[in-house]
Amino acid sequence: MDSAEIFRQADSLVRRCGCRDSREIAASLGIRIYYRSDFKKLLGMYTYQWKHRMIFISDKLDHYLEQMVIAHEIGHDIRHRELAARCGMQEFSLFRMNNSITEYEANVFAAHLLLDNDEVIACARKGYDVVQTAAALNSEVNLVLIKLQEMTKLGYDLTLPYQPDSRFLKNIRL
Repeated sequence: MDSAEIFRQADSLVRRCGCRDSREIAASLGIRIYYRSDFKKLLGMYTYQWKHRMIFISDKLDHYLEQMVIAHEIGHDIRHRELAARCGMQEFSLFRMNNSITEYEANVFAAHLLLDNDEVIACARKGYDVVQTAAALNSEVNLVLIKLQEMTKLGYDLTLPYQPDSRFLKNIRL
């Protein structure tokens, strides 16, 4: 996995679209989002079929979780479109980093897409811990931890208080 390349891809999209809103970014990429009321445990999935890029997402998600799920699925579109085309409907597991490199890459992509490096650093300079940083940035603690972890790989001098919990979304009930 190339951490710098994932950062460049996400940063390029943010600059091109002028925002970090994952719904707007998906629309600008031509990715259609379909809301599903029949997802019981599944938060979202991505597919690329017949030259159509599609994200299916539960209609039960709050705004912030929806942003994370869509950003994660955009990561699959950018990083793993060929895999989705070969395998059909892909049920990628948000934040399950121990499953595969594709999941970790999509999580890293989502962290870079949604969280600005300068804003994360500003929180650190104010003395915020990871929970306060997540609250200040309207994010989730594990997404902030992924961002911090990847920023260290990009050369930032940061200390991680702990590793992201790859199972935190398992407890979300729709």
